[in-house]
Amino acid sequence: MGFLDVKGVYKNFGNTEVLRGVDFTLDKGEVLSIIGSSGSGKTTLLRCLNLLEKADDGTVSINGEVVIDARTEDKYTDKEVREKRLRMGLVFQQFNLFPQYNVIDNLTLAPKLRVKERKDLTKQEKLDEFEKINVRALELLETVGLTEKASSYPCEISGGQQQRVAIARALMLNPDILCFDEPTSALDPELTGEVLKVIKSLKSGDRTMVIVTHEMEFAKNVSDKVIFMADGVIEEMGTPEEVFDNPKSPKLIAFLNKANEII
Repeated sequence: MGFLDVKGVYKNFGNTEVLRGVDFTLDKGEVLSIIGSSGSGKTTLLRCLNLLEKADDGTVSINGEVVIDARTEDKYTDKEVREKRLRMGLVFQQFNLFPQYNVIDNLTLAPKLRVKERKDLTKQEKLDEFEKINVRALELLETVGLTEKASSYPCEISGGQQQRVAIARALMLNPDILCFDEPTSALDPELTGEVLKVIKSLKSGDRTMVIVTHEMEFAKNVSDKVIFMADGVIEEMGTPEEVFDNPKSPKLIAFLNKANEII
């Protein structure tokens, strides 16, 4: 059993089978990249892991605890759904920053709301927690190289900087697993490198990451494991060397050949 265990995940949209029994495991601290053509099920899989889509069947376990069971998902309360989502931080394609808040407020909004909801803290204890949150936010902005943008609004910074803010925001709640849904797809080529550099810098012995990406060279360099999806199933899975240098599936070989042509 790994730190993240995904078993038998199915998802249909009407009569269209999007996921057809996805299984994989990931150890703590490992980085998994998911590659594949558009429509292969990559983003749907990520959204099911984050409860943004309801799987039709399957389970997701983190550190031995079943976090999602599709058979009982309808019974989750809104609070339970929120708590389960906190286990997996998600960085979206389109940044999804709140335009009415500056950078530092985008980072601190969710954790401060969680503190406000706590009934076991006094007013002073909540203020103390707010101060810790502010310090944490500034530390993360330094990590992504944006300390000087703390008071800026999303409209005042570049797309690459917005995505780096989104990464810092996802880290604010210390998720068990950090997920990325094609984090550079909305960026110009010159901004892609700065975001990929930040993601690569986050790789450490205890930070587990799942990255849906179309950046093949990045996936090859940053990943411990790579999954190639096609037609809603895992067509091939292995180390970067196995997937990129010694592909076995004809579909994977065709996909990589096409990717190389584009490059």
